[in-house]
Amino acid sequence: MSAYHVAFAPLLPWIGLAVLALCALAALAAQVWLRRRGSFWRGLAFALILLALADPSLTREDHRPLKDVVAVVLDHSGSQTIGERKAQTDAARLELQKRLGALDNVEARFIDYTDSDSDNEGTRLFAALQAGLADVPPDRVGAAIMVTDGIVHDIPHNVEALGFKAPLHALITGHDGERDRRVELVEAPRFGIVGQDLVITARVLDTSDHGEPVAMEVRRDGEPIETLSAVVGETIHVRVHIEHAGPNVVELEVAGLPDELTLLNNKAVVTIQGVRDKLRVLLVSGEPHQGERMWRNLLKSDPNVELVHFTILRPPEKSADGTPINELSLIAFPVADLFGRKINDFNLIIFDRYSNQTILPKIYFDNIVTYVRDGGALMLAEGPDFSTPDGLYSSPLGELSPARPDGEIVEQPFRASVSSEGERHPVTRGLPLNDGAPWGAWFRQIGAETVPGAVNVMSGVDNRPLLVLSRAGKGRVALLLSDQMWLWARGYDQGGPYLDLSRRLAHWLMKEPELEENALTAKVEHGALMVERRSTEAAPAGEAIVTDPEGGKSTLKLTPDRPGRATGSVSATTPGVWQVTDGTQQAFAAAGAANPLELADLRATATVLAPLIRASGGSVHWLDPAGAPALRRTEPGRETAGYSWIGMQRRHDHVVTGIAATPLLPTWLALPLMLGLAILAWRREGM
Repeated sequence: MSAYHVAFAPLLPWIGLAVLALCALAALAAQVWLRRRGSFWRGLAFALILLALADPSLTREDHRPLKDVVAVVLDHSGSQTIGERKAQTDAARLELQKRLGALDNVEARFIDYTDSDSDNEGTRLFAALQAGLADVPPDRVGAAIMVTDGIVHDIPHNVEALGFKAPLHALITGHDGERDRRVELVEAPRFGIVGQDLVITARVLDTSDHGEPVAMEVRRDGEPIETLSAVVGETIHVRVHIEHAGPNVVELEVAGLPDELTLLNNKAVVTIQGVRDKLRVLLVSGEPHQGERMWRNLLKSDPNVELVHFTILRPPEKSADGTPINELSLIAFPVADLFGRKINDFNLIIFDRYSNQTILPKIYFDNIVTYVRDGGALMLAEGPDFSTPDGLYSSPLGELSPARPDGEIVEQPFRASVSSEGERHPVTRGLPLNDGAPWGAWFRQIGAETVPGAVNVMSGVDNRPLLVLSRAGKGRVALLLSDQMWLWARGYDQGGPYLDLSRRLAHWLMKEPELEENALTAKVEHGALMVERRSTEAAPAGEAIVTDPEGGKSTLKLTPDRPGRATGSVSATTPGVWQVTDGTQQAFAAAGAANPLELADLRATATVLAPLIRASGGSVHWLDPAGAPALRRTEPGRETAGYSWIGMQRRHDHVVTGIAATPLLPTWLALPLMLGLAILAWRREGM
């Protein structure tokens, strides 16, 4: 294709030519005013001179037309998986590929959109459209077509924001007049205090309520806890008890209807992180010693710990020194309150080198045993008196002790080490070294043998038990067979990880989920379900059964990645509660936001996109029952859509492949003409 036009290459600037033209016009006007003959020929001569100075030429441009780009955005978001929508989308793609391929001078660009499960921004088709056309000049866009169910959440406010001046069309999947019922969370707390109740506020919404009764089932970690009666549109308050620390997965579900679009949004999921209130710790030091301050400073440094500390400064056997009680600046040990009425107020009890049993009568030791078996936590940090008749092993607490003393006290330098069982236990697994150097030395260890069911996680002299853990009923017990850990706190011989060890030990005793040694956990992040199995077994690998929110089951292989831990992951794109089991343990994880935009209203609709589409000159068509409409090529300024067709504008964009210029007033022609006109004007004046 070629195009012709006249181009100028003036020998003087245009302003210079304008000045010359004014001067010529003034001279010509004076000639006319004086009625001089030859004015006409002089005017032609002046015009010819100005035209020659402008240097006109006839230019021919060779054009290569560019194809008009038609963008087709295919919606593959979560709502497009409902019913026949995916099949309609796939069929529309094949039909559009065929029809666009048959049009002349058209480049079809298909853009597949898949929503992200890591955010709650809904379906963003226009962002995908702009990204897909980022390398296309706006003048080449002939049309844009969206194949979607109409659930779009990033619609521009005006047609100018589209970035191109071409019609936008929508082909709507699904069916008009669909019915959907869903559960909406009005208020859902993210955190709750362990042992307390909190309230979740929700309501049931129905796009076509017929007055049916609605029963809402409430489940916590997969177990039914309550069934409530709900009224469509009215808020309902669900009271949930926080059973444990860590994630508490709560499901609210209503039964589906026979004519309902989908059951996908008939449930709402809330993940409530159970947190402990102020942790109350009772620390009883049997006597003043160098390690006592380490325990006190460690517990006082944690703002979440409320510490009650007593040190036995004057045991009963020293009362014979004759000092009157009223002259002693000592506080009486309130054993009746601490180990009687208020013992269950404490989350952890620590006995630090306590040995004199005359302070606590047997009934209070019995109370401690009951406290532990009912779910309490007990820590015994022992010194040389542990194996004596006055030691705690000889008290009723001996039945809780993870190890029995053998009567030997080893007093020699040694370095603590993590045992083979400890390498798999979360209390001691991966304890940091001192920049690669071994931990500092201790100098005293109480000889003992572990009891059945106990786990030795740290060893001392000749690999003998140093830190032993066990369970007693619902509670837990830890036994440290040395009173030398304060050397690490003082930094002696480069010290050791006393902070990490003490905090992990306290959290394990108080049943923090992340310190469970045998546990199955699951969480959903970035669209993937990540499963972790922790075990004290040498090889915790195996398989887990994964149940998705729609009830489908699959097998997930778990691969060991460190001692005592095996992991695996699987894609988790369906919102809702995912359940994992290894045959003995279960774990739950919630996928998706509390009120995901994508599931807010799953009915296919043509009204959301209609205003913008009409403003662009496009049209909206339902794929059911007519299928994809016919495609036509239209000229700018003409209609771009009809009842059964949609238009693709011809943009007439091109690139220039060659230019040729032919002077219209060459020098060999201009000079004779100007000379001839000057002679004619002179002869006319002379007549």
